[in-house]
Amino acid sequence: MTLQQLTYFLAAARHGSFSAAAHSLLMAQPSLSEQVRRLEAELGVPLFVRAGRGLELTEAGRLLQPHAERTLAEAEEARESVREVREMTGGTVAFGTFSSAHHYLTGGLVQDFAVKHPGVRIRVIGQNSAEVADAVRDGELEAGLIVLPVDDAGLDVRVAAREGMLYLSADPKRVERPITIEMLAEAPLILADARWRQVDPTRRVIRERAQQAGVTVEPMIEVEYLTAALDLAARGLGDTIGTASVLKARGYARRLHPAAMDPPMYATYAFITRRNAHLSPATREFMKLAERRVEALA
Repeated sequence: MTLQQLTYFLAAARHGSFSAAAHSLLMAQPSLSEQVRRLEAELGVPLFVRAGRGLELTEAGRLLQPHAERTLAEAEEARESVREVREMTGGTVAFGTFSSAHHYLTGGLVQDFAVKHPGVRIRVIGQNSAEVADAVRDGELEAGLIVLPVDDAGLDVRVAAREGMLYLSADPKRVERPITIEMLAEAPLILADARWRQVDPTRRVIRERAQQAGVTVEPMIEVEYLTAALDLAARGLGDTIGTASVLKARGYARRLHPAAMDPPMYATYAFITRRNAHLSPATREFMKLAERRVEALA
C-alpha cells in the first residue's frame, strides 16, 4: 500500500469515476485504474462497484476512506514539518567552535548567516576543540570548527586552513629571535585552557614537541581563557602563545611583541561532522560561510 495508491483511491471515490479522477490529477486513466486494482489485490477485497455509468464504494471502501484521508493528511503534515528546514525559513543551526573563535570569527559569521537566512535560529557554542569534538560525536552538535589535533574517532575531519602560532611577550628582548622548544621550556609561560590542559590541541602540540626534544614545558600561570593569558602577558607577568588574528582582534598588537616558533608551529583549523552524517541544509550553508572566513583568516 502506497501513498500514491491511497491518493488515487480517494480521487476515484470523490469523483465517482476513474476517468474523472485521472483528469483531476492530470494523468492517464489506465494508470490510475491499475494502481487502484493493485491496492484491491493487496487488501484482498474490492473497493468499488459499478453503479450505472459511475463507481460506488463497497463496504470495504467506505471503511478504508477515513483511514486513507487521515494517512494522507499526516503525510502532508510530515512533509510540511521539514519544509521550512529544507527551504531554510526555519529550524536551528547547532555548531561548535574552538574557544578563541568568538574574538575574531564567530561574530561576522553569525551576522552573514542571519542576514541571509533570518528565519533560522542559530546556536553556536564556543568551547575547547576537544569538547566540541565530543559534542559532535555524541550528536549534541551537527558540526564544528576546531583546531587539530583532536580524537577523531567517529568523526569526519576536513582541514580548512592553518595559521602560524606566535610567541608573545611584553618584553621585546625576549622575541629578538625565533623561539625553540628548549627556549619555551625555560620561559615564564602563561597558557590558556587550564581545564582542558590534557587534551587542548595547542598544549598537545607543545607536549609532543617537548617530548621529542627531551625537555618539559610547564606553564608558570594557567588560566581558562586566551584573553586572560594575553592580558597577563601584556602586564608583564609572563609570555604566552597565540595567533596574529586574536592578537589584532583583541587590541594587544601594540602591547605584545611576536616571535615565530622554531620550527614553525601552526593552528590547523578543520571542520568536523559525525562520520557519514546527513547535515541539515542550514548547517551546510553555515559551514560554507565559515569556510570562506577561515580561508580569508589564514
